[in-house]
Amino acid sequence: MATTIVNRVKPTLEDDGHPYIGGAWTPNFEEYDALDLEAIGTIPDDISGVYVRNTENPVHKSIGTYHPFDGDGMLHAIHIDGGKASYRNRFVKTKGFLAEQDAGRSLWAGIAANPALSERPGWGAQGSLKDSSSTDVVIHAGKVVSTFYQCGEPYLLDPVTLQDLGIADWGPDEGISAHPKVDLETGELLFFNYSKKAPYMHYGIVDKNEQLTHYVPIPLPGPRLPHDMAFTENYTIFNDLPLFWDPELLERDLHAARYYPELGTRFAIIPRYGTEKDIRWFKADPTFVLHWMNAYEEGDEIVLEGYFQEDPQPKPLQDAPREWAQLMAYVDEHSMKPKLHRWRFNLKTGETHEEHLDERILEFGCFNRKFQAKKTRFLYSTTAKPGWFLFTGIVKHDFETGESVELQFPDGEYLSEPAFIPRVGSKEEEDGYLVTFTINTNDDRSECVLVDARDIEAGPVCRIQLPHRISSGTHAIWADCDELTQA
Repeated sequence: MATTIVNRVKPTLEDDGHPYIGGAWTPNFEEYDALDLEAIGTIPDDISGVYVRNTENPVHKSIGTYHPFDGDGMLHAIHIDGGKASYRNRFVKTKGFLAEQDAGRSLWAGIAANPALSERPGWGAQGSLKDSSSTDVVIHAGKVVSTFYQCGEPYLLDPVTLQDLGIADWGPDEGISAHPKVDLETGELLFFNYSKKAPYMHYGIVDKNEQLTHYVPIPLPGPRLPHDMAFTENYTIFNDLPLFWDPELLERDLHAARYYPELGTRFAIIPRYGTEKDIRWFKADPTFVLHWMNAYEEGDEIVLEGYFQEDPQPKPLQDAPREWAQLMAYVDEHSMKPKLHRWRFNLKTGETHEEHLDERILEFGCFNRKFQAKKTRFLYSTTAKPGWFLFTGIVKHDFETGESVELQFPDGEYLSEPAFIPRVGSKEEEDGYLVTFTINTNDDRSECVLVDARDIEAGPVCRIQLPHRISSGTHAIWADCDELTQA
C-alpha cells in the first residue's frame, strides 16, 4: 500500500462525552491518497467502478448542542478495477466549511441548537443551518453530487480522485435536498427541495448533459420535513408525512419536530414531466419514512417499498445520559421501529393498499440499481445496534420465495450503508456483490468488505485494508465504470 497524507485540518473539537463524537463516530482530520491497497482474500476482477460514502465529520467545537447530522461533509471513496483498489477521502469544501476554516471555529449552530446562536445567515429548509453537504451522495453525468438533508447547494467532485469541482450551476435558488435519484436508463437526475415558504416543495429534473430541464411546485399545506423520494419508469413519487416542525414554535423561529398522526400520510404521484395540475394524491396510514427503496409500475398500480416507522416520535432513551437521551432516541432505529413495508397505489380506483413485509427493525437498504423502476426480487436491508445509529448486519429478502437470510458482523464492527455491485457483464438481478466500509472499534481500523450477494451468509469474500480508521456516516453509492465516463 502506497499511502500519502495530502491534507490535515486543525480541529478545535472537544471530547465532552457526547456519544456521537467518540467511538465509531470519532471524526477524521486527515485526507489520504492510498494506492495498491492490500486485501485479506482476493479482490474480484469482475467488478469495475467506485464506492463513495458520505460522512458527518465535525472539525470545530459546536455552538450549543451538537447533533450527529451537523458534522462537515467528508467523502470516502474506493476505486476497484482489474482486481486492484485505491482509496481517497476528502472534505466537501462547502462555503460553510471554508468560512469556518478561515475563522478557526464554528460559525453556525446545529439542528438541535437555538438558531439564534448562529453568527451568520444559513442555508436550506431551516434557514439558519450551515450547508455541510454531509448527508447523501450520488453520481450523475460522471460526477459525484454531494447533498445535505436540510437542503443546500449541489457540490460536485471527481468520483475517483475526489477533486473539488465546485457547485453545480443547475441548482435552483431553493437548493436541493438529499436523496436525488439518478435514472440509469435516461441519465436524468430527479430531485426535490423543501422550505418554510409556499409552495413548500419543488421537483426538478437535470438531464444527462447537466441542464435543468424541468422545475415545478409540489404544493403542500405547510412546512414539511420530507427526506426521500422515489420514481418509476413514468412517474415520480413525493410525500406529505405527518411529522414536521411545530407550527406555533416555528412562528418564533424555533424548530421542534412533532408527530400529527391524525393527519395521516399523503403521497403525490406526478408524471415524470408533469406539472402541478397533473399531481394525484393518495392517502395512507400515518407514519414517517426516512428512506424509500425501489418503485415500479404493475398493471394499474404503482408499487413502492420503504421503511415504515411505527413510532416516529419516540420517548427519550431510558438507559442514556439525561442530556443525550432524547437526541439518541431520534437517531435510534429501535426507538422509531422502522419496518420493511410496501405501498400499492391504484391509479384506476385511487385506493392505497399497504402491508409490512417484515417485523424486524430494518433500514438503510439497497438493491441492484440496474433493475431500478422494474419489479425486483431481492432487497438488502441493514440491522442496527439498539440505542445507537450504528449498523450491525445485513438481511437479504427474496420477495419471490418470501424467505430471508442474515449476515451479522462481529461485536464492535460496524457497517456503512451497503451498495450493490453488479458483476461486469451480468444480466441477472442477484449476480454481484455487496460492498461496505467497516469501522472496527476493537482494533481501531477500517476495511472495505465485499460479500457475494448470492450467498451473504458465507461472509466476506475479501477485506480490503484502508489506511486509517474512518468515522461512521450515512449514505453511500456504487457506480460502475460506464457511469464514471458519462460526463
